[in-house]
Amino acid sequence: MMPPEQENGVAATNQTDPPISTSNVSPCPEPDRVRFSVLRHSLHPITLKFEDVSYSIKIESGQGRGCCSSPKPKITRTILHGVSGTARPGELVAMLGPSGSGKTTLLTALGGRLPGKISGSITYNGGPFSSATKRRTGFVAQDDALYPHLTVLETLTYAALLKLPSSLTLREKAEQAEMVATELGLTRCGNSVIGGPLLRGVSGGERKRVSIGQEMLVNPSLLLLDEPTSGLDSTTAQRIIATLRWVARGGRTVITTIHQPSSRLFRMFDKVVVLSEGSPIYSGAASKAMDYFASIGYEPGFNFVNPADFLLDLANGVTPDPRQEDDDQYQEFHGRQDDLQSTKQFLIHSYKKNLHPLLKEEIHQQDQHDSTKSSSRCWDNQWTTNWWLQFKVLLSRGLKERKHESYSGLRMFQVMSVSILSGLLWWHSDANHIQDQVGLLFFFSIFWGFFPLFNAIFVFPLERPIIMRERSSGMYRLSSYYIARMVGDLPMELVLPTIFVTVTYWMGGLKPSLITFALTLAIVLLNVLVAQGLGLALGAILMDVKQATTLSSVLMLVFLLASGYYIQHIPMFIDWMRYISFSQYCYRLLVGVQYSVNEVYECGQGSCRAYDFPAIKSLQIHNMALDVAALVLMLLGYRVLAYLALRLGHQH
Repeated sequence: MMPPEQENGVAATNQTDPPISTSNVSPCPEPDRVRFSVLRHSLHPITLKFEDVSYSIKIESGQGRGCCSSPKPKITRTILHGVSGTARPGELVAMLGPSGSGKTTLLTALGGRLPGKISGSITYNGGPFSSATKRRTGFVAQDDALYPHLTVLETLTYAALLKLPSSLTLREKAEQAEMVATELGLTRCGNSVIGGPLLRGVSGGERKRVSIGQEMLVNPSLLLLDEPTSGLDSTTAQRIIATLRWVARGGRTVITTIHQPSSRLFRMFDKVVVLSEGSPIYSGAASKAMDYFASIGYEPGFNFVNPADFLLDLANGVTPDPRQEDDDQYQEFHGRQDDLQSTKQFLIHSYKKNLHPLLKEEIHQQDQHDSTKSSSRCWDNQWTTNWWLQFKVLLSRGLKERKHESYSGLRMFQVMSVSILSGLLWWHSDANHIQDQVGLLFFFSIFWGFFPLFNAIFVFPLERPIIMRERSSGMYRLSSYYIARMVGDLPMELVLPTIFVTVTYWMGGLKPSLITFALTLAIVLLNVLVAQGLGLALGAILMDVKQATTLSSVLMLVFLLASGYYIQHIPMFIDWMRYISFSQYCYRLLVGVQYSVNEVYECGQGSCRAYDFPAIKSLQIHNMALDVAALVLMLLGYRVLAYLALRLGHQH
């Protein structure tokens, strides 16, 4: 297998790196070198150039005049101001700067994912960001958005099935996933679950390597990473950066943001871009950074200092005190706030005077890859796989991930305990006690309205990071994800209410008829799907669990009161509320199938018609087909609304 430094004719530099330390080796050790052989034909080197990139947003000033004052005026805040630089195939470029300096914003802009208008120029091989460039770009966010119950190998395999082109067979895609896992040192933990806040899984470094592996599946020409070493120990961080360096040496362009690298990590970078409050103070070769700042009068007070620490101090406007002795244990700094700002302004001015003209000259030089056009048509298509394959893969992944949640012991206990308790409370209720039986039917409609509704509102807010990441990289259509989610929810959401109704119906002494039982079960399941659709719509519209929970509580309280059980004579001016209550339609249908028109019960006058019982008569059960139509209309309407909310939210 050809080593990465010889792929695509890209010469490697610094090939005599010291071996990676193997102390405290995790169950998933880092390989010495990363090699990618599959899909080598799809690697088209990308030269990224960005010139005078600026970006501003409008935020509230926060200067309100009182509780009843007019809306706060918005002010414009500049996040990036005139940032320039280049990144060529085979280079590892790092962006340094304090928190809030604009590193992530710049990286997002370079990845074509930043909303709003960006001034300046960003070119990829001399052209703008296109769908073909998007296919060859990998973006690893700071937070690892992964499904916790899937194993490492399952995560990579599903990503391979969705990302790799249709020209490859399913077996070839699976082999590519296994190869990437091997090359990233993930083989020995391939069968371990990813894990999450409530589930123990692989370590932080292994999770980060899984995130990188998902992007490496398509052998990207441009790889962007946001804080890949965040929260990792120094040894694991070195392994991650070493992996990225070998990835770059294979002819790829790798750009990463990093907060405070060690000196060992800093030596691995080919270029660095240093930002201070959105403005660049250095952009160029990492090995020349210290010499540049020394040339403008800034030298560290130590003989031995981490260059990254020194650059970050300068980005904060803090300069070393030359009066300190070299053998002091700590470096003292001086300067008031005015001095800090003046230092920053001097560094920015020096950059514009000394470095910016050289960068512009480098950017405007014609690169050999600038006019390169891809000959691989499969990457020019909007989607690498068809809708049906996306649906099948997403359905399989969803079922495997959510079965642990839907059939968890806690949820099973919750449903079964309520089922048995309600069955005991209504134990063999007499058919002559219509009030009790009507109460049980109302309990069916309310419980299986609340339960699925409150479970569904969490779906899209919790999965949003994963949806945004996968959709931004063009893995699948939103429609294929949504339909797969809806279909996959059916066995998950309908099994428990089926068990519940089966147990409670016969324990509660309702009409001993299989047809009546089947109709009752069908009505409850339809009610479950309607309630779930409303929950999905609320979650998709608000994308905030707390707000969605509050609003759904209010809505279900309204539906509860307007269902016709507690209040039988609703005033005319508010009578319209019962027509938007799906619980009311479910309750009427349950009562309608339980009692026939001519059915009687024992009363004070001997025998009375069940339909004349006050609680049933007030429901005005005349045409149950209209009630079914209303529920079906709500079922479709809520789910269409949820899809539209998802699509609009993704566009924004």
